[in-house]
Amino acid sequence: MAPTLVGAAGNARARRVRATAALAGVELNWDSSFDMKSNWKTEEFLAKNPFGFLPTLELEDGTVLRESGAISEYIAELGANSTLIPSDPLQKAQVHSWQATADQELFIPGSLANRQLMGVLPYNKSNFDGIVKKINERLSVVDSILVTKTFLVGERITLADIFVASALAQIFATVIDADARVKIPNVLRHFETIVNHPKLLEIFNPVNLVEKVTPPAAPAKEQKPKAEKAPKAEKAPKAPKAKEADEEEEEPLVPAEPKVKNPLDDLPKSAFNLEEWKRQYSNLDTRGSGGSLEWFYEKFDREGFSIYRVDFKYNEELTQVFMSSNQVGGFFNRLEASRKYLFGSVGVLGKANDSIISGAVIIRGQDIEPVINVAPDWESYSYKKLDVDGNADDKAFFEGAMAWDLVIDGKEWADGKNFK
Repeated sequence: MAPTLVGAAGNARARRVRATAALAGVELNWDSSFDMKSNWKTEEFLAKNPFGFLPTLELEDGTVLRESGAISEYIAELGANSTLIPSDPLQKAQVHSWQATADQELFIPGSLANRQLMGVLPYNKSNFDGIVKKINERLSVVDSILVTKTFLVGERITLADIFVASALAQIFATVIDADARVKIPNVLRHFETIVNHPKLLEIFNPVNLVEKVTPPAAPAKEQKPKAEKAPKAEKAPKAPKAKEADEEEEEPLVPAEPKVKNPLDDLPKSAFNLEEWKRQYSNLDTRGSGGSLEWFYEKFDREGFSIYRVDFKYNEELTQVFMSSNQVGGFFNRLEASRKYLFGSVGVLGKANDSIISGAVIIRGQDIEPVINVAPDWESYSYKKLDVDGNADDKAFFEGAMAWDLVIDGKEWADGKNFK
């Protein structure tokens, strides 16, 4: 008999438990009849759960688990998807820290601010603005962390991503509006990747994003009888009005450089959606039926995009694997200006003091230089166009780089980075 989850349909904490079960492949019975307006704190319910909080998970033997974090971890351990809770102790600790961040820095303060908008708590503009300001500061930090990451911990979805996405779904629908969201593009990219995962679509969607936060209307003031007005004194002539700061701005001392249009934007439109490929790659197994490579070959536009092999020229300088992996990460960081034209999977193959850096990139157009030369160290790598249709070796290399199981001259894939 499947365990029973008790929690309201729109509750973010219940949503994160359901998302965990969906990704872990664990069956749940879901009782969504409880909500904050119903009389759910019955004697029977409190006998099972004295704290009276939702959600809860009731097991077959009658054991009741509370707290969404504990419930999610229990379900993740039951499932076959071990990546939800990494086995590595460091990564496991990082997942726990993100779970705490999602609750303490995003969800809980967001709920307090939203209660003021709903009238559950008295609205205080100074207090409300202070809470929202702090949330936006935290989101800015998360945005900077996600500049080079698809997921918060490692290269696959973990509970960290589920908890942050569930908190974002709540605050994006209530207190973080369009003007604030436009300032955190990497957070939005992460959020859309998670909520549009095929197994999570039904749980998170439809995603209702607030366009503009509107403070509650102030109560109407009681009209007092008007006192008779004294005769007005003649006004003195007004002094010339000082110019407002936004009426007339001083010319900059140094003229701004005109923005140069990227020639890649003038290429004919392509039916291949690079951003959708990045989502497919992130959410699906790479190889096999229904995998991301199968999707790629079906959708790839060979005229609008091309595939290149990338090799570091100075492998004799490489020492520790983690240092070489950091070097790849730095190279990808410096490619930020070409993010919308590029996807990459580059790794370190071999072992300490006997390794190479190699991988593959998918680029807009047929010439790699306009895409890659935004990185100052781009000439430290060599590039070779791959023919995945007519050359079996090229195809095997590309698939190995995408799946992180590439082997070159007996050197096996040891670590890698994705540029998304």
